Amino acid sequence: MTNALVVIDVQESFRARPLWRTVSNPAVVENVRRLVEAARSAGDPVIWVLHAEPGTGGVFDPALGFVRVVDELEVAPGEPVLTKTVHNAFTTTDLQHRLTVAGVRSLTVCGLRTEQCVETTARVASDLGYEVTYVVDATATFPIPHRDAPEDQSVEELLADPRTLAAEDVVARTEYALAGRFATIRTVAELVGV
Repeated sequence: MTNALVVIDVQESFRARPLWRTVSNPAVVENVRRLVEAARSAGDPVIWVLHAEPGTGGVFDPALGFVRVVDELEVAPGEPVLTKTVHNAFTTTDLQHRLTVAGVRSLTVCGLRTEQCVETTARVASDLGYEVTYVVDATATFPIPHRDAPEDQSVEELLADPRTLAAEDVVARTEYALAGRFATIRTVAELVGV
């Protein structure tokens, strides 16, 4: 067993936020499902990673019930669900230990927050010596407000602000930053077929 699929933050917390309607890739959940099915068929481990912010009272606070894999996807028996409290999937979990014990040398990464949790996980994995495949159409993100934008701005205000970084630009920048340095960029079709 040399490859593992790491599914990062594909959780209900994101759908509970008004910003969900701006998601860069509405097919992300379906594309993740295809990757998960292909990994299982190949006998590769699937590792689910969720983001939590305990005690905050927000949608990432486990007490509210949104810190769970999205309803359309199902965790199979024996597949670990790790909870992280930082952006990358390694620092606050035992992911590296699990991969080492399983003999995994390459990772396929996908999930939510293209430029944040998925990209940082890819970079850390690369630094740790894993061969990383970043699946561009099995990731998604959201527009990023300008640093001077008010924290309480509405989605409409965010989208109307010319300083907002469009999600499409975030995705393109992430591909450029990772390609050939930290990861190989692939699509779901390239990995599992049509």
